[in-house]
Amino acid sequence: MKAIVLLALLSLFSIKGYSEIPVVDFRTFEPRLYNNNDTTYVINFWASWCAPCREEMPDFERLHQAYVSKKVKVVLVSLDMPNQIESRLIPYLAQDNITAETVLLDDPDFNSWIDKVDRTWSGGIPATLIYNQKNRIFLNRKTNFEELESIVKPIMIKP
Repeated sequence: MKAIVLLALLSLFSIKGYSEIPVVDFRTFEPRLYNNNDTTYVINFWASWCAPCREEMPDFERLHQAYVSKKVKVVLVSLDMPNQIESRLIPYLAQDNITAETVLLDDPDFNSWIDKVDRTWSGGIPATLIYNQKNRIFLNRKTNFEELESIVKPIMIKP
């Protein structure tokens, strides 16, 4: 019976698009920190086990939804363990209807890449990088929709 319920849940997640969360190392992910185009990127580093991260996640989804048709891209970078994708990450995303792009960063050598994200980053999460061709802003703390929008809106690159 448990197997049937699990299969039903997994098929539900597949239907909703949660089954394919890419797992990448930092070297593979790093170019996404330096896109040089007309888009503003909001990259949030978080984990499903982090209470402040979970508290702010609806705000990132709200930003994603509000700017989905504009040149703003929200990317959620999970620092969960790869073996927790099905048991923790996918259920959390589905439960809270998080549809923003999500990747799992699997690179345990944090000290080799934290400074490459931002030299001021302590390594704590949540942490958010907001950037485009002209601006680069790093938040080493929890945020909310109002603050995110107050940063993103004025720096968006106008056509």
